[in-house]
This record gives sequence, C-alpha cells and structure tokens, in this order.
Amino acid sequence: MKITEIETFAVGAGWKNWLFVRVHTDAGITGLGEGTLNGFIRTTEAAIRELEHFVIGADPRRVTALARKMLDSVSLDGGHIHRTAIAAIEVACWDILGKSLGVPVHQLLGGRVRDSVLGYANGWYRAERTPEAFLEAAKAVIAKGFKAMKLDPFGTAQGFISEPELDLAHDILAAMREGLPAHTLLLIDVHARFTEAEAIRAANRLAHLDLYWWEEPTTRDRQETVHAVGHASPIRVATGEMYDTVGQFFTLAEGGGVNIFQPEPMSLGGIGNSMAVAHLAQAHGSYIAPHQSGGPVATAVCLQLAACVENFLIQEHFDAFNEPWTRDLVTWHPTITPETGHLSLPDAPGLGIELNDEVAKAHPYDPKAFLNIHAEGWEKRLGQRKETGA
Repeated sequence: MKITEIETFAVGAGWKNWLFVRVHTDAGITGLGEGTLNGFIRTTEAAIRELEHFVIGADPRRVTALARKMLDSVSLDGGHIHRTAIAAIEVACWDILGKSLGVPVHQLLGGRVRDSVLGYANGWYRAERTPEAFLEAAKAVIAKGFKAMKLDPFGTAQGFISEPELDLAHDILAAMREGLPAHTLLLIDVHARFTEAEAIRAANRLAHLDLYWWEEPTTRDRQETVHAVGHASPIRVATGEMYDTVGQFFTLAEGGGVNIFQPEPMSLGGIGNSMAVAHLAQAHGSYIAPHQSGGPVATAVCLQLAACVENFLIQEHFDAFNEPWTRDLVTWHPTITPETGHLSLPDAPGLGIELNDEVAKAHPYDPKAFLNIHAEGWEKRLGQRKETGA
C-alpha cells in the first residue's frame, strides 16, 4: 500500500477555522486527520504541502517511521507548526492502519481500558461577563448532560488583575457554585495570564469555591514558574497544551507540583507522541487530560486515547457548543450520558469518523475568524469578524 495524494480542507467554523487532511492510497483506503492551530490554518496547510514529498509513495502503515521522517528530514525544527502538520498526516495514517485491519485505533494501542470517559464542556460561555449571564449559560451546559465545565472569568487581565476585576471573576464563579447542582466540577483556564505571584494570589482568593483545577496559571516563556505555582497553589494545577515536544513533559514531571498533564495531540505531532506523554505521566504518578479546542476529528483522536490510556482523567469537549451545521460535517459524534456526564468512545475501524466534503466546502476558510483572548468581549466567541466590522 502506498500514499498517492494528500488532500486538505480549510473550514470556517464560526469563531475559528479548522484544518482537515485526507490521505489517499493506491489501495482505495483513505485516512482522515486534523491540523487545526488557531490563527495559523493557512500556514499549517502550507507546511503540510512542504512535508508531503516525504510520504508520497510510502507505506502509510509504517506510521512511526513516517512521522520520524517528516520531523528529522528537515534540519531546522519548525516547532508548533511543524508538529501540527506532522500530526495531521500521522493521525490519518493511524486511521488507514486501523481500517486496513478492521479495528479501531485504540485496539492498535493496547485495547480498551474503559467504555466511556468523563467530559468537560468548553466554548459554552458565549455571554456577557456578568455572574447572571454566565450562570444562565452554565445551566444550559448542565441541561446537555455535562457534570463539568471550564471557563476563563478574568476578562482581558494580563500580568496582574485589579481588585474590581478579581471581585467580578469571584462573583461569576460564586454564582455558578451556588446556582449549579452540587459537585459540578468547575475548571479554571487562566490562559497564562498572570505572573507567578499573581497566579498564587488569585488562586488563594478563589480556592474556597472548590475549583477542580487551575490551568496554565502563568507565563509560557519560562516553564519554571508553573512549578512554583503548582507547589504553592491551593488549587491543583494543570498545564501542557502549548508544549510541542515530549521532552517538555519530562521537564514538567521533573519540576514537580503538577500532576495533570495536558498534551495536545495536534501540537505534539500526533498519537504516537501523545502515548509517550501518557506513559511518562504514568511513571510519574500523574494523569493526562488532553487539550482539544479544534474540530471533531481531533475530538475522535482524543477519545481514541481515552479508550486505551489507563491514566486518562477527563476530556475537554467543544463539539456540543459548535455551530449547528457542524453536526453534518462528520459521520460520528460522541454522545453524552446525562446520569454520569460521560462521553461515548468511537468503535468503528480506524478513527471511526469520516468527513462530509460537501459540508466542508460549503463553509470555506474565513481569514478573520480566530480567537483573541486579549480582545474585549472575547468570551462571546464571535471571532474577529464582528469586532472589525467585516
């Protein structure tokens, strides 16, 4: 079996764009992957074109060798974009391998260790930044069957946050804690906003609200700061979505203070490296909770991992809050069990999901659609189209 063609689909999904890849073979089997990176869709698409000559004519079932070839054959490291491009092709090759053998990807990685996984909602708070508006939106999340949800209540704060702004963030979370069912998990995404000292101060202020985790609490420039926050924070710390190498997770484990690792399979170069992080975390006594703010194919990737990774904690889930037409974009979506808040797992051969080309082409790439968490009103997730008047 040989790869004959790589097809790309840049899709405008409202507040951001998604990038999908289809790898064709001479055996008639195709594989689906995703290379979504907020604000860099066309760049990643170009990177895929720059790498495709390394895999055209190769056997897609030699997944690990192909991924290594795409990484090592370029003498300079292209970082995040390089690995996202690799991931799109690598995932598609796993899809082909699974289809060729008639089994889901998780079967190739050791088989199921669970039949469902706890999911947490994200992308749900398209509302004014007030306690009332956030609580109303959160109730709609509960109505969909979720038992956990993530939010960033800090507006556009950067470095430090004023007392009135921190008061408002506190009031938003307090309203949710009081107005939602008991034991609802509230996860906080700090989006790397704060200095080390400010992250600890804010965590101390909010800790009494029984928050599940404190994600990316401080700068992405120096990894050491997350360890300092992890050791001092009264809220458990989670991080790792911006890491693009397995070695960064080794450093995370070595520094201590963090036991929730958040690999982003697309940023890491795909499924193989994500499994390496899972094993590293397991050896450290930690758990993984993969980041996933892309499209539905990336969701399927994460849920394949959820099926077979023992130390898998919880899965981020945007799909239920995407534009309604996205339900027709792919052939499979996880269901949520209202009694448990768990997401179902794919079980068809390969990734268990296919792309509807007509729907993809009906929603073309939008150059003005991306998320900017430093823009006023970003919580509404309108993309930049409304803000620029376009």
